Amino acid sequence: MFSKNQIVPVTIEDISDTGEGIGHVDGFTLFVSRAVPGDTVRARILKAKKTYAIAKAEEIITPAPGRVTPECPVAGSCGGCQLSFLSYESQLALKQKKVEDCIRRIGGFADITVQPIIGMDEPRAYRNKGQFPVGPAQGSEAAIGFYAGHSHRIVPTSCCGMLWPGHEEILSAVREYLAESGAAPYDEETGRGLVRHVLMRKGFATGEIVVCLVSNGTKIPAPETLWERLQKVKGVVGLCLNVNREKTNVILGDRLIPLFGKASVTDRIGDVQFEISPMSFYQVNPVQTKVLYDTALAYAGLTGEETVWDLYCGIGTISLFLAKAAKKVYGVEIVPEAIENANANARKNGIENAEFYVGAAEEVFPRLVKENPAIGADVIVVDPPRKGCDEKLLATMLAMAPERIVYVSCDPATLARDLKILCAGGYRIDRVQPVDQFPGSVHVECVSLLQRMSNSQSKAITLDVDMEDYHRIKSEGR
Repeated sequence: MFSKNQIVPVTIEDISDTGEGIGHVDGFTLFVSRAVPGDTVRARILKAKKTYAIAKAEEIITPAPGRVTPECPVAGSCGGCQLSFLSYESQLALKQKKVEDCIRRIGGFADITVQPIIGMDEPRAYRNKGQFPVGPAQGSEAAIGFYAGHSHRIVPTSCCGMLWPGHEEILSAVREYLAESGAAPYDEETGRGLVRHVLMRKGFATGEIVVCLVSNGTKIPAPETLWERLQKVKGVVGLCLNVNREKTNVILGDRLIPLFGKASVTDRIGDVQFEISPMSFYQVNPVQTKVLYDTALAYAGLTGEETVWDLYCGIGTISLFLAKAAKKVYGVEIVPEAIENANANARKNGIENAEFYVGAAEEVFPRLVKENPAIGADVIVVDPPRKGCDEKLLATMLAMAPERIVYVSCDPATLARDLKILCAGGYRIDRVQPVDQFPGSVHVECVSLLQRMSNSQSKAITLDVDMEDYHRIKSEGR
């Protein structure tokens, strides 16, 4: 058993989903921040449990082959960009291995070859969205920056190398506004204060930027003074307020109040335009999103005669991207506001062969089939959240029995778990393509193509498919 502040040497063997290096000492697991696979470090124990300990690297004894000195001045303190201590080539190799390990260890697919990861030519300044927490003053001004790893302690910073150049002018304008207006920064411990976050979103195709203050109230003092400053920043077209009065870790509340200018930005993926509000989900890396969706489109194998179902359609990004190559696209999303945006985006692009429905796919699909038995699915596309597909949704997908399933995933572990269920239900994996959507971080996206096997039609698959294996594999994989 280790004790707090004890220093131990350890060689880092792997990396966790949250970016800590993983090593072992006498059978004891250490999760070490600021360490990467291949490092040998002296680690200071921060917290010791019965079977593991949390630590941070105090000294690098032997650096990993790909270790570099980060350009960011707050690397290691900030909780983002966990892989900033590795060269980009080493980051890609690590993510490739992560996908391969999950597919083989969790999915059990020993004979599947994962395609080489698609990286970026320029893995910096790629993000179109920034979220900066605001907290009580640390010195002469409010703290604005990013959270430290595994905490809500704000690490002050004036810029982020992963955001577009010029965003620092927005942060400067907000700092000046807070100092002059008397708008108090929010204090998480007491629940008092007004300004909680600064959110900024840019449409890279148009250059439009909308700034949104997340507020512990429905009004902020003298908003016109902030708007006056923001108008001097190139590209800023709007300022709005998001109201979040809950004592919660969730960043955004449910209410958006436009203050000046536009409340959304316009962006494009290929030749499809989208209106994106600060509250909408939208991929943060437009360059790699095009790569991701082009891959999904290629895997869908559309000839113009197919009916496609997009079962996590959000604001319709993938649905509308596919609609131009399909006969019909049905999008399903449980968030009503997202479906409103999807319908508006369809109208904006003159797309008439896409229909969107609010609800859970496992409820929407059977209802529509009952109303019109001719409705079927040639291709299903899913892009679920990090937790993967719900068990009922997997059962629904098997009952729909499409020729192809295109699975877009942001978590290789839950992807592997779900692929195992789908393959047990009559599908085979054709391809798995990793895409580096988040350079600097441990996260990686994948696009997988599943083909229905010729004998799968003989399997008795219904909406009440036995999903006992789902829970077993879920517990094993996570």
